[in-house]
Amino acid sequence: MGKPTDINEAIIEALYSEALVLADEVRQVFDLNPIRETGEAADRVRMALSVEGLRTTTRVMHVLAWLLNQRAYFAGELTEFQLRRHSRLPADRTPEQDSLALLQPETRALIDESVRLHARILRLDHAWQEHFDMRPAAIIRLRERLAEKMGVAANPPVQTQSVTPQPEPSAKPLIAPRVQLLP
Repeated sequence: MGKPTDINEAIIEALYSEALVLADEVRQVFDLNPIRETGEAADRVRMALSVEGLRTTTRVMHVLAWLLNQRAYFAGELTEFQLRRHSRLPADRTPEQDSLALLQPETRALIDESVRLHARILRLDHAWQEHFDMRPAAIIRLRERLAEKMGVAANPPVQTQSVTPQPEPSAKPLIAPRVQLLP
């Protein structure tokens, strides 16, 4: 079975390393960030930290699981069929803006980073599931770059208006014009 050419082991390893670092940062922020204050405001912050911590941890773990499946595929431990059947990245649950407003800026930045990583992996997953159907766009970009270097138009401009061919003035009409008889 052929391996996809649009995604390779180096890409997966780089993303896996990035996700591991992010997972460690997430663990540090959400596990080691106790709130010692009391009161209703502190309770809301604790609740926001718990909810967004769970969402962020789940998001990062889903990304890591997807990347581990990809690594297993490249190591020959999974077939392409198994990977396509069992390795889909679940949709993300976006953070609640009300909860984010209660958290520290560093925590919000970390949550945002996890959302961006999930979105990148999700785009990669969708493209891989569709067998990278976006290849023609890459070919077009390559042609444009080549044409630019050669100093020619890559794609001649396409007319967007529909043009109906007009007979040449010297050409005789194929159909005789209607003659209206007067009574």
